[in-house]
Amino acid sequence: MRNTNYLIMSETTEKSVLLNQNVAPEQFDWDSFESGLDADARKEKSDLEEIYKGSLNNLGENDVLVGKVVRLTDKEAIVDINFKSEGVISLNEFRYNQGLQVGDEVEVMVDRREDKSGQLLLSHKKARTLKAWDKVNELHESGEIVNGFVKSRTKGGMIVDVHGIEAFLPGSQIDVKPIKDYDQFVGKTMEFKVVKINPEFKNVVVSHKALIEADIEGQKKEIISQLEKGQVLEGTVKNITSYGVFIDLGGVDGLIHITDLSWSRVNHPSEILTDGQTVKVVILDFDDEKTRIQLGMKQLEAHPWDALSADLKVGDKVKGKVVVLADYGAFVEVAPGVEGLIHVSEMSWSTHLRSAGDFVKVGDEVEAQVLTLDREDRKISLGMKQLNQDPWTDIEKKYPVGSKHIGTVRNFTNFGVFLELEEGIDGLIYISDLSWTKKIKHPSEFCAVGDKLDVIVLELDTNARRLSLGHKQLQENPWDKFETKYAEGTVHAGKAVDVFDKGASVQFEDVEVEAFCPSRLLEKEDGTKIKKGEEADFKVIEFNKEFKRVVVSHTGIFREEEKKNVKEAANKPAAASSGEEKSTLGDIDALAELKKKMDASN
Repeated sequence: MRNTNYLIMSETTEKSVLLNQNVAPEQFDWDSFESGLDADARKEKSDLEEIYKGSLNNLGENDVLVGKVVRLTDKEAIVDINFKSEGVISLNEFRYNQGLQVGDEVEVMVDRREDKSGQLLLSHKKARTLKAWDKVNELHESGEIVNGFVKSRTKGGMIVDVHGIEAFLPGSQIDVKPIKDYDQFVGKTMEFKVVKINPEFKNVVVSHKALIEADIEGQKKEIISQLEKGQVLEGTVKNITSYGVFIDLGGVDGLIHITDLSWSRVNHPSEILTDGQTVKVVILDFDDEKTRIQLGMKQLEAHPWDALSADLKVGDKVKGKVVVLADYGAFVEVAPGVEGLIHVSEMSWSTHLRSAGDFVKVGDEVEAQVLTLDREDRKISLGMKQLNQDPWTDIEKKYPVGSKHIGTVRNFTNFGVFLELEEGIDGLIYISDLSWTKKIKHPSEFCAVGDKLDVIVLELDTNARRLSLGHKQLQENPWDKFETKYAEGTVHAGKAVDVFDKGASVQFEDVEVEAFCPSRLLEKEDGTKIKKGEEADFKVIEFNKEFKRVVVSHTGIFREEEKKNVKEAANKPAAASSGEEKSTLGDIDALAELKKKMDASN
């Protein structure tokens, strides 16, 4: 084209020179001279330029066009886009298309209209990417499903090629179920839905889970609409918790509570089911929207009570396993799904309050007797102690009144001590029967729980199951001899161990005997009173063995001497007639003074 124009311009120039040789200056054709074209040629050129501008002048950088491959080299593809020159694209941009041939139409972007050499630079990759972004945005808006190629694994998910754009597939969006092995999806083409686009950072997020959920949602609505109580369905174990198991019914989940898994007691659902296991369930209940569905497994089996032997009756012996233990008793499974309660009071003949854990533990195989049986309410009570003879049956032979035994202190009350003689045989020692001499305010002052005590049976009431025991009765009552030793009128050396307003406590050589001396009777012969810690003689003026009460007096000792002297003086005149000396006037005066003092004291 360029060679043809050159020839036309040369010929036109020669013509313009000839035309302008003999013309006046004002008539000189400057356009022909400058362009080298005559008027016709200039018009033809102008028309061609208009056509040229109409087809090429609108071409701008970053425009996306469709071009045709006109030539292939080892490294480049030459593409014609109807521009003044052909564009060049590196073959690296066509690596995905190994079958590229001359004549193929490809999308290109104008990278640069002219480089330094005037060459048009095109990019197929940029055009493809731009078109891909437009396509991805359309898919995001429409929600249309798109095929994507899983290229590789990355942190937290996968990289997916969607129309040439690298999109992110989070691990949580691969499937409705947790995925442990991501590598199994690498290299696979899968269906996706564009769920998020960030234009600023050129981020695209796709989801395969959304497609599954959409299918499940359709199935869910269909399933929910057909749900009925009592309906038996097949499902898959989806999740196991401590309180129950979630079952996938094909798009809708239901819960089997731990108590509805088996007629037998279940400690944890994992004992019955495993993840992914297929099970048959029955619909027990659901809410109005049918979003919370209660399922059961044990209901598909006959109730264990229906299979319980019809011959079983009260009084029969049964064996079972302890499945639950509480303070008040133990639940024993006597048949699969049939449990009976052994109350702690039925475990032993002992009357002491104990925990069931003192007798049995979970897992123990025990033997018991049927005490009550209610088939209608499906309740059974058992007893263990009934398998042994009641110790009170021959109590009169084993523990007659007056017999001596050794017992164990079990507990206290304010009024006494409970002593266990053997399992099921308890007796009471009243606080007054613990010691002859000690003043005990509370039994814990005398003994401790677990101590062994020698006792004697004082009373026995078979009907009331009561044993009255004594401890002090095993020893001689020291107050029997104290009654003689400390008889009224006897005088003993004692010590005032404590002195208070009303009197003093006096201790004698027998430490068991502590006497009381009233304050007025503490006066000594010199008129002073006995002080704390002072020793003196005391006269017993009262002795009560029953209440262990002893009252003494110090003053009474010397005043008794005074009375004695007065009596002796009164008898002296009679004695004088028998030859003894007569009393003098001074003696009479002395006696009179003594009598006066005595009268005053009395």
